[in-house]
Amino acid sequence: MTLTLRSSTSFINLKDYSKGLKTSDESSSGVVCFAQMKPSFRIRAKSSLQEAQLFQERIRVSSTTDDLPRELLHELPSIAHSSNNNDSKKVPVYVMLPLDTVTHGGHLNKPRAMNVSLMALKNAGVEGVMVDAWWGLVEKDGPSKYNWEGYAELVNLVQRHGLKIQVVMSFHQCGGNVGDSCSIPLPPWVLEEISKNPDLVYTDKSGRRNPEYISLGCDSLPVLRGRTPIQVYTDYMKSFHDRFRDYLGDVIVEIQVGMGPCGELRYPAYPESNGTWKFPGIGEFQCYDKYMKASLEASAEAQGKRDWGTTGPHDSGQYNQFPEDTGFFKRDGTWNTEYGRFFLEWYSEKLLRHGDRLLASAKGVFQGTGAKLSGKVAGIHWHYRTRSHAAELTAGYYNTRLRDGYIPTAKMFSKHGVVLNFTCMEMKDGEQPDNANCSPEGLVRQVKMATKSAGLDLAGENALERYDSGAYGQVLATSRSDSGNALSAFTYLRLNKRLFEGDNWRNMVEFVKDMADGGRNERLSECDSTGTDLYVRFIKEKKVQEEKDTVLV
Repeated sequence: MTLTLRSSTSFINLKDYSKGLKTSDESSSGVVCFAQMKPSFRIRAKSSLQEAQLFQERIRVSSTTDDLPRELLHELPSIAHSSNNNDSKKVPVYVMLPLDTVTHGGHLNKPRAMNVSLMALKNAGVEGVMVDAWWGLVEKDGPSKYNWEGYAELVNLVQRHGLKIQVVMSFHQCGGNVGDSCSIPLPPWVLEEISKNPDLVYTDKSGRRNPEYISLGCDSLPVLRGRTPIQVYTDYMKSFHDRFRDYLGDVIVEIQVGMGPCGELRYPAYPESNGTWKFPGIGEFQCYDKYMKASLEASAEAQGKRDWGTTGPHDSGQYNQFPEDTGFFKRDGTWNTEYGRFFLEWYSEKLLRHGDRLLASAKGVFQGTGAKLSGKVAGIHWHYRTRSHAAELTAGYYNTRLRDGYIPTAKMFSKHGVVLNFTCMEMKDGEQPDNANCSPEGLVRQVKMATKSAGLDLAGENALERYDSGAYGQVLATSRSDSGNALSAFTYLRLNKRLFEGDNWRNMVEFVKDMADGGRNERLSECDSTGTDLYVRFIKEKKVQEEKDTVLV
């Protein structure tokens, strides 16, 4: 992933929820200040606040138990806002569930707390939730032995609350990346095969093995007890389809296909485990397992350049270097030579073929179910302002000042009718360190234009946990179609206790409302003083309204 802060802190307790509920309804009553409403609206808002206060009092009375009495769950006053715009403009908001939503024993983690959390999300107007269906949990007992029971509990609970769910086919390890606070390795029987043949996983030029994900170099080889990795992934998806066929297209509205580390279509070029990589290092190429080396050698021979296939670039530096520290990535470096272009085309094309195979398999499994298919691309925004875009190149995105690397990816997604999910939607250039040459805004604009030209839907996520109105305002700005594609959906990272605290919950509720208005509702709180375009426009409109009020007086 793209610098994604992943917190596994789970849910809320009743006291925390009570606080969040109070704040939520205070914000509901405060909605009347945004527009001149009829008295009946103010009466309803006041009544809603009184209901919430009464409900909170009853929560406190029953807070000695782990769960709310069933009759109280139906008394929660709705804080969801009604939208005046039609559904065609709506940008549905989903919320990612904690990484440990399903336990190592295969059961739903903290079901009572999950029940209350889902109730709160529903009443805030959230469309649904997203969850990782971990390969390491579901198929851990042996090849083709699947346990979906914990996920079945979750799907049933989501359905009871009238929510939708996006399910990620997570074929990667959890642990070793930003915010991975729990550990879910690959299935034990897969790790056993890796111990026998270490070349099954990605390898850097120093020989360091990365157990996050099976190397794409062996996609079509029967290295997993007689099956190829693509066959194993396909069988896994078929099992999910068979177990949840009655929910697909109705409750389960999207299947996101994991295609690499953190579920993203990329190489593990910037692993954080054991301090291997730190932001904003350029990362390293991951092409030194025997399968990738054999492919490189064959490609070089086909080009009549046998010497180019002996190894990867010798001058590409180390994980934590900067572009100008290397011969390959510097301004006029090897990346822009005939050899450099050959290597980068081979390296990026291998990644695209991997994605093409997996998405074709997923399409064959889920076509006709009514569930959308999506895939995730990492938002690698550091060193974006340099000529070589080094960090993107090591991750497999052949995107430079001279070449658009996201159009080929968008076309491949479009070929299968798959939604492209992209991150760092909340980031602004001015928030990044100067020495990293970041431009998340420029990167998002490029991806929006690429998806628009390829004719496919674009969905978004935030890269880091953010609760402030400035971050929400940036998402609102990028969700519109002013330049390139508008967002078809947005998934917020992540459900935890902090989300329900004070202003955090108030900001979230207002954000959901604004996204329901297609990202065109430019009402932001005055505490958004971070300089977003929406904030500047808000201040201008506020002054105009004050002038009108003065004239009326």
